[in-house]
Amino acid sequence: MREKELIKTIKSVLNSEYIGDDCAYLSDLGITYSQDSLVEDVHFSLKFTDAYMLGYKTAMVNISDICASGAKPLYMTVSLSLPCNIGKEFVKSFYEGVKSACGDVKVVGGDITGSGKIYISASIIGSAKGRRISSRSNAKAGYKVIVSGEHGSSAKGLELLLSGKTELNKFTKAHLMPQARVDFSEMIAKLAREDYAMTDSSDGLADACMQIAKASGVTISIDTSKIPHDASVDIQTVLYGGEDYELVAVVPEGLLKNISGYTIIGEVIRGESGLMIDNVFFSDIDDKIFNHFKEENER
Repeated sequence: MREKELIKTIKSVLNSEYIGDDCAYLSDLGITYSQDSLVEDVHFSLKFTDAYMLGYKTAMVNISDICASGAKPLYMTVSLSLPCNIGKEFVKSFYEGVKSACGDVKVVGGDITGSGKIYISASIIGSAKGRRISSRSNAKAGYKVIVSGEHGSSAKGLELLLSGKTELNKFTKAHLMPQARVDFSEMIAKLAREDYAMTDSSDGLADACMQIAKASGVTISIDTSKIPHDASVDIQTVLYGGEDYELVAVVPEGLLKNISGYTIIGEVIRGESGLMIDNVFFSDIDDKIFNHFKEENER
């Protein structure tokens, strides 16, 4: 069973035009909305993280979804389901982490219940005012593929944690305390004069490009030699590792002269829907990316 298959099933049942991007853009209200969940022993382990870092990451992954839409993150709700052995000190530290990550984003509510493991669910609202909102279906032939930051660092961090190297360094911090690209998102959304596509790399850089290619009905061609990454991280990890929360944008070339802080890694070409990596075409990469429903998952 794969997550994308379930999403397709849900979308077909609901017949909703809002399902498919990182956020639902509710144009009549001028907002974007998203919800994300973190499950103990699927997305995190208390062997590697503490309550503060868990709260911090909870906020950041949700803020990143809003950033992927181009909207301004404004309001968040956080719900916790906790085992009976979790006390108020854990909750206090968790919300201190949330508060630290949120900055100007206001936490306005949530819920708390009991459970066998820790389950976290957060919802977030962003404002579309003064911004052009992205859609994965907006990529067009001739557009350039640009990215923020380095890729593969979070997956490298997870690899180190699983091997017993739990000290906080560049890689483990990238995994445990990611940074949403608020400024990069704002710059593109405010300066764009044409439609563009944008998503984050939470499920991996290659998957982000593939999702845009499929939604837009185009081929996205990328050159792995252009992808920014630490020299110690192998290219498979760079492409498929995930949880970097960098932004991947597919934009008109004319926009590039007005923005900064990006790296061009490829372009959009006409052709079959799919991803071309170093001139090798892929119509599907689902077997290479993280699957929430595999029993052996240890995130």
